[in-house]
Amino acid sequence: MEAYEILKDLAIIIFFAKTFGIIARKCKAPQVVGQIIAGLLIGPCVLGWVQQTDFITQMAEVGVILLMFSAGLDTDLKELIKTGPIAFLIACAGVLVPLVLGTILYMVFYGFAPWGDEAFYKAVFIGTIMTATSVSITVASLQELGKIKTKVGTTIVSAAIIDDVIGIIVLTFVIGFKNPDSNPAMVLIKTVVFFIVAIIGGFLVYKTFYFLDERYPHTRRIPIVSLAFCFALSYIAEKYFGIADITGAYVAGIVLCNLSDTQYIERKMDVSSYMIFGPVFFASIGLKTSFDGMNSKLFAFCIAFVIVALLSKIVGCGLVSKLCKYNFSDSVKIGVGMMTRGEVALIVAQKGLSVGLLTADYFTAVILLILVSSISTPIILKFLYTKDAKSAGI
Repeated sequence: MEAYEILKDLAIIIFFAKTFGIIARKCKAPQVVGQIIAGLLIGPCVLGWVQQTDFITQMAEVGVILLMFSAGLDTDLKELIKTGPIAFLIACAGVLVPLVLGTILYMVFYGFAPWGDEAFYKAVFIGTIMTATSVSITVASLQELGKIKTKVGTTIVSAAIIDDVIGIIVLTFVIGFKNPDSNPAMVLIKTVVFFIVAIIGGFLVYKTFYFLDERYPHTRRIPIVSLAFCFALSYIAEKYFGIADITGAYVAGIVLCNLSDTQYIERKMDVSSYMIFGPVFFASIGLKTSFDGMNSKLFAFCIAFVIVALLSKIVGCGLVSKLCKYNFSDSVKIGVGMMTRGEVALIVAQKGLSVGLLTADYFTAVILLILVSSISTPIILKFLYTKDAKSAGI
């Protein structure tokens, strides 16, 4: 392939990803949905204008790292700590129930396998994809309804943040177990050591950045050094601890999330992510998606995958909320608010594809889940709050 062919591929990807992203936004759907559809359209599935190449794969990897770094920067650490054990318990249920039900679902369709078998890890990975929560759609819905600062709204946001942290840790474990040279004890030790090193080293890095931020506020050197820190921690996590690079990127964002210039850093990161790396990542999901292996069994699995993924969040998070003294109506709202999937589910699926735990066929199920949950969650939340308002006579 000639080097200049890359320029043609990038031009097509960026133009179509942005065009379909705008169309999706006009239809009240997340832009990422449009960008994925764009990838499907221009990829081998439909038009065949762009093929998946090593270059696109590597750019997509940078894109996913930038997305996770931005997610870490956007984390409200104080709010995360303040919400306390209730949000933590809800988040644990939001990870555990989908993880277990997703694993069982895969085994029901493709056979039960013992611990250590390749099929067992694939089943667990299907459950791992279901653990992800995308809070951005729920936040936008709650803001529109004027409920973002209520007790229920705060609980949903905090639980979703904790849910993603736990989900990333689960992802790290599953990928570690997949390695034939690893063992559960070593994976656990490496994970614990990484987070200890990240906490201690992160404190020192934060103090250094705090000094630079105070001395050179709103200068471009701060985002540049921040980006270098993100890439460095991503590399260290993968190379020396066997932990997913996206975990390192997410932790890097959390380390810097309390700087006074955090929003400035995030805006600068968004320029690269929004213009090129993000569209390439989401479009690459569409490029990798294949319908060649689609049959009645896989189609049935995709439908069951979506249903189980949605209900597992509602049941798991809603039940724990009820046990934590929320009334039935608020418990259902929390469960519904936690069922959206988005970027994190795609990131987890992408990681599974790269390590051989997932095949391109199953991206269809993930994309379908994102579409259904992104459209249904705002509608159901509005219905629940409207119903409560009518019951209260407001």
